[in-house]
Amino acid sequence: MKIFFRNIHLYLSLVAGLIIAVVCFTGAVLVFEKELEQGLHPERYYVTPPAAAQRLSVEQLVAAVKAKAGPKAKVAGVKIYADPARTVEVSLAGGPGGPGGKEGGREGSVRGEGGQQREGRPEQGGPGARGGRGEGQGAKEGKGEKGGKGGGEGGRGPQYFVNPYTGAVVGPYVYRDTFFFTMMALHRGMVGGPVGKLVVGVSTLMFLFIIATGLVLWWPASNKILKQRLTVKWDASFKRLNHDLHIVLGFYSALFLFVFAFTGLAWSFEWFNNGIFAVTSSDPKGPEAPKSELVASGQKLGFDQALAVARQQVPGALSYAVSLPKDSAEAVRVMTTTAHAAYEGATDELYLDQYTGRPLGKLAFEDRNLGQRVRRTFKPVHTGAIFGTPSKIIALIVCVLGVTFPVTGVIMWLNRLKKEKKKARKLSYATR
Repeated sequence: MKIFFRNIHLYLSLVAGLIIAVVCFTGAVLVFEKELEQGLHPERYYVTPPAAAQRLSVEQLVAAVKAKAGPKAKVAGVKIYADPARTVEVSLAGGPGGPGGKEGGREGSVRGEGGQQREGRPEQGGPGARGGRGEGQGAKEGKGEKGGKGGGEGGRGPQYFVNPYTGAVVGPYVYRDTFFFTMMALHRGMVGGPVGKLVVGVSTLMFLFIIATGLVLWWPASNKILKQRLTVKWDASFKRLNHDLHIVLGFYSALFLFVFAFTGLAWSFEWFNNGIFAVTSSDPKGPEAPKSELVASGQKLGFDQALAVARQQVPGALSYAVSLPKDSAEAVRVMTTTAHAAYEGATDELYLDQYTGRPLGKLAFEDRNLGQRVRRTFKPVHTGAIFGTPSKIIALIVCVLGVTFPVTGVIMWLNRLKKEKKKARKLSYATR
């Protein structure tokens, strides 16, 4: 039976090994993307608050962005942090081509990941991200990943970062033009379009079988072998050390790799996302967002007014991301991250009438249906962000190990072939 599992493990690894190595490498690069972005470009994200200085109004900050971006710039959303040292993030409508660009789609909204912006681009749940209906559908909503119409990961409008005390503007920041977008495109197979995405998805499915068969092959027949398979013999020969690096470290990382691969399927296959909602008997659309009441005067809610109402309704939030409505009937949405949130993406939503500012309702993260909550946990689990820095460190180490396993596995296979050829030659000489 072990020969059967060994053959499955071997041939699947030979077929998918290179793709798996690339996915693990790019995954390792992306684990600390937000921290690297903020460390390499602190001027975007941080300011030094002056002593006893008054913050400018949000409308003044938006005006500063429009002055730099041009008269055609259309603001889709603003994110304000409670941290006085953080800049205010302003997102424009439109795609990489600029405000109102053809690829913008949905005014810069990004819904390919459960209705949230990707972490580090520049912030999960940032301005312009839209929740409500369609949250959690992942692959279905993320059609823009191919780089065409609809926005997707790269289809949002440019972002600007504004000093809340001086109005100084840094930007534009276009995610599609960054190194991390290239890494993400490689990670998901987007560089190859629909075919590339399918190849990564199928390789990920194979990886699950590779991990499972690897555990079967690892399983020791005695306590003596168990000890050997739990310890790397660092002073051994290269052949033995390579064997231990594959077998021992493969065992320790197997569970984590399986979880990362399993959750990664949500970005490759629509049927997988549909299965999440089917298993949890949940509606992927969730409750319908309330609508604004049409007012004859047509006077609309400003950012400062929306922020004031949001702070009154949700005091003490770590951030407030105000998204403007797309039409005359939608409500103004304010996504808030509270201090007691289970993880960074566990945001709540507040709906405000776009004409009167009257609160129309709230949708707390815990009030979402089970399928939406489960789907929203996939990203922080997949990236290792679910428990903060400690789990990110584990994710980084495991991803790096994932790059090495195809290499050490091929070396083991070549050594086995060499051994079998040598054995065959001996038998040939013996029978002469």
